[in-house]
Amino acid sequence: MQTFKLEGEFIHMIQLLKAMNLVEHGSMAQRVVEEGLVTYNGVVDYRKRLKVRKGDIVEFEGTKIQII
Repeated sequence: MQTFKLEGEFIHMIQLLKAMNLVEHGSMAQRVVEEGLVTYNGVVDYRKRLKVRKGDIVEFEGTKIQII
């Protein structure tokens, strides 16, 4: 499991995917979220602007990211 150190209160889901280099660009991040390929705390969530906070776990293509 990878970790992402959150500097502020939250990071948007699509920004997290870009920051972790799991997607090449923002439109790709939006597409994978819209298609239900990303889970948020174990549940598929289709919100691109979802606010991911400390303690959350995001998973995409077998990569789990814990927000610390």
